[in-house]
Amino acid sequence: MLALITLAAGETATKTEAGGSFLVKPGIGLMVWTLLIFGTSMAVLYKLAFPAIAEALDKRQKAIDDAIASADRSKAESEALLAEYRERLKEARAQADEIVSKARKSGDEVERHAAEVGQARRDELIEQAKKDIEGETRRAIGEIRNEVASLTVAATEKVTRKTLTAEDQKRLVEDALGELDFSSLGERSN
Repeated sequence: MLALITLAAGETATKTEAGGSFLVKPGIGLMVWTLLIFGTSMAVLYKLAFPAIAEALDKRQKAIDDAIASADRSKAESEALLAEYRERLKEARAQADEIVSKARKSGDEVERHAAEVGQARRDELIEQAKKDIEGETRRAIGEIRNEVASLTVAATEKVTRKTLTAEDQKRLVEDALGELDFSSLGERSN
């Protein structure tokens, strides 16, 4: 092959020296040699270079296709995860709203119960105070009756200057107590 190239170069040099430009007037021999060298070069490239280039391009195309498929899978997975997270977020918000609602209801219930217990305790205390006042009023009235009876007996003994019998004392005390109005004392305690 080197010999052919050398021979073609030699013919070209001879024609150039002869005074004609081989580019303007190409000779048949130059065309044959050019076509022959071009065909040989194409055959060598076709056998050696083109399969390697095609294999490299195929590998590159496969890598690009795999990358696109992987990106599509990742996108689909991320969209699925995003949808799942949005659903979970919606559920979490619903649960939070439910918890807040229950807490409010519970707080209202506790407040209402505390108010009821407080009202019941206040009513009990008022009732107990009324009972205590009535008891103290009765005790005071009883003491006043005893005091009035003692004073009446003592006054009567001083006036009459004699000692009264138990029956006279009882009748005198009942008459004196009958004249006093204890009902007004009982009404004031209420």
